[in-house]
Amino acid sequence: MRERIIIDFETTGLSPRLGDRATEVAAVVIDETGIVDRFQSLINAGRPIPPFIQQLTGISNAMIRQAPKAETVMRQLFAFIAGRPLVAHNASFDHGFLGAELDRIGESYPGGLLCSMKVARRIYPEAPNHRLATLIQHASIAVTGQYHRALADAEMTALLWLHMEQKLRHDFALPEVSLELMQRIQTAPCKGLGKCVDSFKRRACAA
Repeated sequence: MRERIIIDFETTGLSPRLGDRATEVAAVVIDETGIVDRFQSLINAGRPIPPFIQQLTGISNAMIRQAPKAETVMRQLFAFIAGRPLVAHNASFDHGFLGAELDRIGESYPGGLLCSMKVARRIYPEAPNHRLATLIQHASIAVTGQYHRALADAEMTALLWLHMEQKLRHDFALPEVSLELMQRIQTAPCKGLGKCVDSFKRRACAA
């Protein structure tokens, strides 16, 4: 079965280039049957968490002081993802922190991350916005935990991704939804979903 990994980071701020570090990471494995495995850990990267982010996430400096060191967690995460395709909501954010934290342990992830937010903009153009919480409500998906905690956000992104795959199969009579199709959808014009899928189906039939 095709496995994909949904990844989510909580952090001290918005940019690793400005010295921000990861405070928590979660990775959720999905296949055609749903969620099949999980990884989650708080991260002690030696950088204090600003008060407003403590309030947003519920992750305190006291919690981080007792957490495993960043090097340990990232080596565990690197082994867990094992080169499998990665998905994240607002993937450029998570990709930046994944790359920065892996670079600190001398590793790198060979490839980019698929972005569930970009895909959702094409599949749910009628949604009020494309934040994760809005999309979960829009698609009538059950809330699994506290937003802005890595495992809950990864799980809900996983459920959203599976829901979007199911919607594509239903709406376009597709036997399956490949990662290649999702890659094409996330870069298609926002009002060009139908043309994108039809073009992909024609190419697949001609191959």
